[in-house]
Amino acid sequence: MDPAGLTLKLLLVGDSAVGKSSLLRRFTDGAFEPSLKPTIGVDFRVKKMVVDGRAVQLAIWDTAGQERFRTLTPSYYRGAQGVVLVYDVTRKDTFTGLESWLKELEIYTSKSNTVKMLVGNKTDKPDREVERKEGLQFARKRSLLFIETSAKTQDGVQHAFEELVRKILQTPSLWDKSTEKRGVQLMESSAQQHKSSCGTYCPLS
Repeated sequence: MDPAGLTLKLLLVGDSAVGKSSLLRRFTDGAFEPSLKPTIGVDFRVKKMVVDGRAVQLAIWDTAGQERFRTLTPSYYRGAQGVVLVYDVTRKDTFTGLESWLKELEIYTSKSNTVKMLVGNKTDKPDREVERKEGLQFARKRSLLFIETSAKTQDGVQHAFEELVRKILQTPSLWDKSTEKRGVQLMESSAQQHKSSCGTYCPLS
């Protein structure tokens, strides 16, 4: 398989106004707009990057956080290799809302070993309601990668996507068609047994 032709599907999910679109725009365009309108349905961006010497193309889907636009989302989960769960460190409710997003992911993602990353956004703001260690504990408990970012200052944004892609590349069964066919039966049976364990990847320390 030609590595240059590797396209990975990533999703951004989380409550409304946590900064999903701002993160995506910062990562793909290097720009920041303080007053983006809420995403209606889905926004889509493509970004090429090189991780550990490997060229990949990222197809990134930015989903609506607002309840009334979320009827579209189930079909977008299918085939995703990576998911970024975003909350706003200055709004505790967006952190407590993560559980329902995780449930939704479990229902709709078609790959049992999809790599998930928890991102605490808006670290540039002074009025923090969720401490870093709370985010880390939540991520560890659920075997998620974890990072804090600021779409405004750019802090952590590039690193978040690189880390996610690196972890996907370390899980060939997610993208390599030749291992996928061989591993399907195996993974399905082991996925049933190891639902609660760390699976194929564990969070960063």
